[in-house]
Amino acid sequence: MNNIENLTSMVVFARVVETLSFTEAAKLLRLSKSSVSREIAQLEVRLGTQLLNRTTRKIQVTEVGMSYYQYCHRLLTEAQNAEHFIRSFHEEPMGSLRLIAPVSFGSQCIVPALNSFIASNIHISVDLELTDRTINMIEDQCDIAIIIGREAPPYPLVMPLIDITWGLYATPDYLNQFSPIKKPEDLPRYDYLLFRGPAHTLSLPFRKERNKLDIEVRSRFRINNSVALMRSALTGAGIAYLPDYVTHEAVAEGKLVRLLPEWKMDIYQAWILFKSENTLSSRVQQFANSLQRKLKHALESGKRAGE
Repeated sequence: MNNIENLTSMVVFARVVETLSFTEAAKLLRLSKSSVSREIAQLEVRLGTQLLNRTTRKIQVTEVGMSYYQYCHRLLTEAQNAEHFIRSFHEEPMGSLRLIAPVSFGSQCIVPALNSFIASNIHISVDLELTDRTINMIEDQCDIAIIIGREAPPYPLVMPLIDITWGLYATPDYLNQFSPIKKPEDLPRYDYLLFRGPAHTLSLPFRKERNKLDIEVRSRFRINNSVALMRSALTGAGIAYLPDYVTHEAVAEGKLVRLLPEWKMDIYQAWILFKSENTLSSRVQQFANSLQRKLKHALESGKRAGE
């Protein structure tokens, strides 16, 4: 007896027993009814015993056929488990994920999202580089790069992440030393902590409905890192111009106050750049989608906490 030859017939037999119909078994197996009948007949010949009693109206499983079915059922179950394993192998993120992100944004936003992603995907390992240098997607060894700018980068494989809004922040104690700031025109007489880098500005933009203003201010202290800039503001050193995502916790705790919240200021965008279509594996795609959802949720939660 050729055991390997029996494997296909055993799967067919299991389906016939479960449906008690050659026609239904054939549909499930995507075979012709005649093929199913032939497999059963050949199996009975090879086994030297009758597994089914067939009439024109119904099918009955013999006693030996029912006992034999238990083995066939286990074989079918294992075959389905094997197929599920292979499908999961392709669908479940596996392997290493290499990312590059700006220092402040990466520390504040990307790392928490990565922690959650790693906890949910035990077969993933992550290599994250935090840097504010210019990214070169051709030369840099990464699957994903996060960049921040005013406009979409001229790169074919890009996905929008979140908007990054900016605002003016200071401690309550600092603000209590002076007259209340009621309008943008009140700002020039104060000391400012400004970002030194791509977002550096000495003219602060304000927009409210159709009104647009640019207010020039004096900066006594400039830093190229938003977190460091916020820490300086927390000491009462002046008014800091910061991305809102950096300040959510400090605002919620009452350590910082947003000035002129009814006015909109700079808006930048965070973007995900993908290395190439060849590297768009399930782990890369799932992380990108997960990151987008988590950052939008965190942004909305932060805004509510600061209100």
